[in-house]
Amino acid sequence: MEHRAGLRCLRASGDHRQLGITLGQAGHHAVHDKLLSSELWQDIVHPRHDAAVARMLACCRSRFPWVVEELEGLAEGLQLPFLQVFAWNSRGDLLAHCPDGCTTVALPGHEPCIGHNEDGLPCFDGDVFVAQLSPEDQPAFMACCYPGSLPGHTFALTEAGIVQTVNNLRFDGVIPEIPRMVLGRAMLAELSLNAIFSLLAQAPASGGFHFTLAQQGEARLYSVEIGSGQVSIETIDSSFVHANHALHHPRAQDGQTITRSSRDRQRRGNELIASAHRDPLRVLRDTGGSGLPIYRRAPDDPDHENTLATGVFRLLDDGVQWEIHIPGHSEPIHGNRHTLFDR
Repeated sequence: MEHRAGLRCLRASGDHRQLGITLGQAGHHAVHDKLLSSELWQDIVHPRHDAAVARMLACCRSRFPWVVEELEGLAEGLQLPFLQVFAWNSRGDLLAHCPDGCTTVALPGHEPCIGHNEDGLPCFDGDVFVAQLSPEDQPAFMACCYPGSLPGHTFALTEAGIVQTVNNLRFDGVIPEIPRMVLGRAMLAELSLNAIFSLLAQAPASGGFHFTLAQQGEARLYSVEIGSGQVSIETIDSSFVHANHALHHPRAQDGQTITRSSRDRQRRGNELIASAHRDPLRVLRDTGGSGLPIYRRAPDDPDHENTLATGVFRLLDDGVQWEIHIPGHSEPIHGNRHTLFDR
């Protein structure tokens, strides 16, 4: 573990259980000091969710046993009961209104760009970290991580040149069969976007997620919305903002909750890109407009979320350039895929 520009950076390799243990150890103090006493944690681990947790765990053991190994290692590193850690990593499936926000900007073109504000629990301000993980049997990847959580539900870049950013969708009445965060983690193991699309098309019902996806060497960007066993995939043909409510999924018109913050961020983002703003940071750091801001640092945010990190990925002809910005620090950390994944 090292510290750069206000961000902890973790590098680890090994089998999936070993990677999970390392992730658990990295988040141990923040989880024990800040999360376990929260109402949200107590709600997630309540016995009323036991049947849903058991159902999803059985599905995960059948479809993605290696993700279960990571979760078992995560629980060991956190020194917490496995079923509680599994439930926490199923929080968006158990509760439709979990505090996970986020805003994504996608700019197609000759050198496509994806920018993403990672908005989460304010208590984790300063505790998110970047992990560069090298599984023994899968592509290495870099991902923004929360204490106590699997990689794959924030923003990430894989050795295969795939960029993945994730937004929460609040679908109502979902009967989950598999955690959406398990699907997000499994996507990081794939070598192509087509393989990811196939994985999602075959996945059982989960809570709602939106993915913005791209792969170095392919010009197209994709908006993918999943939830309740349905998948909607659209090519992004023009500048695009997504503010954590479904735009094209079958449940977009009925069956989701859109918070005031989500609606305001979508409206303001659309205004900015309509003004031909091509700098993703200009959009993601915006605090203007008549409603709640895109860049979220207010202690009284009505969704109980703050912007904790911002990632920007530029897909160039010869690689992927990336940078990560942390609130309160003027200089980002940055690099490119070729140097990131030197083994």
